[in-house]
Amino acid sequence: MPGMIIDVHTHVFPPEVMADRQRFCKAEPAFASIYSDPAAPMVDAPGLIAAMDQARVDLSWAVGFPWQQAEHARLHNDYVAAAVKEHPWRLRGLACVHPPAAWALAEAQRALGLGLHGLGELAFYDQDLDLASLAPLCGLAAEAGAPLLLHTNEPVGRVYPGKAPMTLARLYALIKAHSATRLVLAHMGGGIFFYAALKKEVRAALANVWLDTAAAPFLYRPRAYGLAVELMGADRVLLGSDYPLLPVERYRKELTSAEAGLSPADLDMVLGGAAARLLP
Repeated sequence: MPGMIIDVHTHVFPPEVMADRQRFCKAEPAFASIYSDPAAPMVDAPGLIAAMDQARVDLSWAVGFPWQQAEHARLHNDYVAAAVKEHPWRLRGLACVHPPAAWALAEAQRALGLGLHGLGELAFYDQDLDLASLAPLCGLAAEAGAPLLLHTNEPVGRVYPGKAPMTLARLYALIKAHSATRLVLAHMGGGIFFYAALKKEVRAALANVWLDTAAAPFLYRPRAYGLAVELMGADRVLLGSDYPLLPVERYRKELTSAEAGLSPADLDMVLGGAAARLLP
């Protein structure tokens, strides 16, 4: 829908987690690595809706967290599903699991059965991508015709909370092995879009891949948006704010900058047009 603003990467948390985050940190090292600091922002579904209204965002994808404990994953997926049911015109929900867990596939199937629209943000915060554990989840997403949002990050540069020791070689192997899965690579795909400039193979391999802009203002100069659009197409770059980490307005400012170099048509596509095609 022309003119729609769609944010494909937002995080909402159940009230139980927000009220007692330290209890969850004790059993969840990946969660603790990002959220043990009381200043690390968290928001529930009503908080997200209020922020959307203020930022004039029409629709958001709400994602959970890749909890290692099954009961935590179930709690979070149930909460996201309930939020989507309460706000069907404002939210799309993604189901999240810890891919290596024995219960991951069954929980993902259960959550999709609740009416969630895809999987994500799947993540490995302490290791490289585990292709074996991702394979059945990629297969499930492909069978359901649903997007799979995957945490990626640049493999070089500064270290920060949530930055995984991932490699682009492993990410590329995943993409090639699951060409039927609609993969959305968070955080500008860790920079893999630069390799679409290669003369052979890579551009074709990325044919079913999208990038989101989550946290990009912390990571890249605005010119990266223009390069991603040039190399992959505006229909493959999605506005993702990582809210409540950053507000949408921060992205609007960068995306509309002269350095980004996006045309009005490109900007319309990145801000919502591409996402509306991917997940109506």
